[in-house]
Amino acid sequence: MTRPITVGVDGSPESTAAARWAAREAVRRDLPLRIVHVWRWERYDFVAADDQQAQADGAGAVVREAERTVTGEHPRLHVTAEAVEGASVDALAAEAAGSELLALGTRGHGAVLGFLLGSIGQQALGEASRPVVLVRSEDRPAQEAAGREVVVGQHGDPADSAAALEFAFGAAAARGAGLRVVRAWSLPPVFAYSPGSMQLLDDAGGLEPYERKALDEALRPWRERYPDVPVTEHVEMGSAGQVLLSVADRAQLMVVGRRAGRLAVGPRIGSVAHALIAHAPCPVAVVPPA
Repeated sequence: MTRPITVGVDGSPESTAAARWAAREAVRRDLPLRIVHVWRWERYDFVAADDQQAQADGAGAVVREAERTVTGEHPRLHVTAEAVEGASVDALAAEAAGSELLALGTRGHGAVLGFLLGSIGQQALGEASRPVVLVRSEDRPAQEAAGREVVVGQHGDPADSAAALEFAFGAAAARGAGLRVVRAWSLPPVFAYSPGSMQLLDDAGGLEPYERKALDEALRPWRERYPDVPVTEHVEMGSAGQVLLSVADRAQLMVVGRRAGRLAVGPRIGSVAHALIAHAPCPVAVVPPA
């Protein structure tokens, strides 16, 4: 079954930018586009708004406007648009499950605070079983110009970043773009050293060569699957968020894996994903673990 590119809209400038980005992505991947607006009937004290049909009509108007925007720019794109009644987070997570990816608008610097306050978009990001791409209202097609890279963070063993690398290689291939793979590292605390770890470092020739070897091992299967994608290996000492943001100005898309597990306040997303969502100037794809 062909999975669509799905975008959630609410009539805001951010969601309009997300719809336009999702339409371009659907064209790149030769996939259909699905536009959804999730709404729930709310009863108000004043009669004029206490009309379920009126609220349904308003929700329909939101998706029709988004549909007009994208079909005006991509007349041959197959588009479906639907207003879905239900709980926003559950409905968006369900939409994501049947899609290649879910695109949502974000206001950027308020995203971290928004998550802590229970933002619907951030909750959906944590619950989704498929990649979620956060798009700013300032996003423009020109940001996808030739020469701009797809950037992805890699960490840990090959399996730890497999889902993010698979998505990033596919995105770069669809764009005909280069891929920059970033592995950040830091000096381990003294108590973390052991005879076994010291032997591994000695065999690799030191800390940085060890990190470069780990990155090369993680990339090997994806380079074989995508031989036409040019890859730049970027190994740098520092925090992962800071190193990734240091190359964000050359990126057309940034990709990061999402942490597995849950916290008491909801799903874990991870500090690196939070940093990119809040500060990266381009769309950010957050990929759940495989």
